[in-house]
Amino acid sequence: MSLVTEHASNTNILGGCHCGAIRFRVKVRKYEAIACNCSICQKKGILHLIVPPEDFELLKGEDNLSTYTFNTGIAKHHFCKTCGIHPFYRPRSHPDDYDVNVRCLDGDAIERFTITSFDGKHWEDNIQQITDQKKSQE
Repeated sequence: MSLVTEHASNTNILGGCHCGAIRFRVKVRKYEAIACNCSICQKKGILHLIVPPEDFELLKGEDNLSTYTFNTGIAKHHFCKTCGIHPFYRPRSHPDDYDVNVRCLDGDAIERFTITSFDGKHWEDNIQQITDQKKSQE
């Protein structure tokens, strides 16, 4: 099975956790990811690819997911119960979307992405930068 399949201008990429219990497919429309420096993102080392629900498919492992919430409780930080890896979550900034950890994509997919920094330490002051970005793509 190929890790990457091309469809017109979109690319479907497979990914998952370290132990393989969680597997997903994500459609990448733009190879742009966000590196956030907030407390949880910095500790997890996540690189964010925010996609609408129709561009994300959980292939296996729903029963192996656990969820962590904090602060407002809006974000649902999903992680594998077995290996602890955080392959995706539902972000506070875009609660109806999925935020895929680019580091959890298979193969060398991460090398295709342009990474932009986001000052999440000052989340309230800066969140409009990424919410406005999504609105301009719609």
